[in-house]
Amino acid sequence: MSIRLNNFSIGDNKLTILAGPCAIESQSVLDETALELKRICEKLDINYVFKSSYDKANRSSIESYRGPGMEKGLEMLLSIKERYNLPIVTDIHTPDQAEPVSKVADILQIPAFLCRQTDLLVAAAKTGKIVNIKKGQFLSPEQMKPLVKKVEDSGSTRIMLTDRGTTFGYNNLVTDFRSIPIMQESGYPVVFDATHSVQMPGSNGTSTGGDRRFVPLLAKAAMAAGADVLFFEIHPDPECALCDGANMLYLKDAEKVFSICKEIYEAVRK
Repeated sequence: MSIRLNNFSIGDNKLTILAGPCAIESQSVLDETALELKRICEKLDINYVFKSSYDKANRSSIESYRGPGMEKGLEMLLSIKERYNLPIVTDIHTPDQAEPVSKVADILQIPAFLCRQTDLLVAAAKTGKIVNIKKGQFLSPEQMKPLVKKVEDSGSTRIMLTDRGTTFGYNNLVTDFRSIPIMQESGYPVVFDATHSVQMPGSNGTSTGGDRRFVPLLAKAAMAAGADVLFFEIHPDPECALCDGANMLYLKDAEKVFSICKEIYEAVRK
């Protein structure tokens, strides 16, 4: 099933990419990233949705940077939406956030750790916006079926499912690419999160580590496995990012990665 968003369809014969900085740091970082990624996606004929979070509530430490908060963050995301004519995806963490965030965001993203929270799924569904449910690191792909039903029973069939790796051992994630076709059995587009899948949760003690070297490899493998959408966190200078820098792509590398992924996406669908 494809889902209509503005002037394009997600899950059709054209690759869709959700991408942007992990957490909102400044308007200048948002602008630089949005402008360049829009240019790249227009050049490559890829559907593009801008991503960034006003609050990263699932940090390793209480001292970790979380973002500017909902009110200021939504103002900044609205600026990106209006200035560059881009749809927006961002996370919500509590049911009361769904309605105000839906006034700016086109896709409400359910964080992996919160994917089983019934009230959160119901509130997101009732906004009428697309609901992107990230598969918990602790779930099998088959266990996403009841979560899909929660959204459907709340009146929405505008659903996407995201794989972002599975917990395996200590401070590591493993990607099982069987998850993509299994979750596609739901009838909804499946997203592969290439950057969170290389995280090493809690490996730095009070923060999460990662290894961005493997982001292109996993993204290409996801395309070969038939994923409908790719998700990347991207930053002009990940080494100086305030959140998840170790697994974010450099903005300067995005065009090469996107181009190769598009070629595989199209080859698989032929």
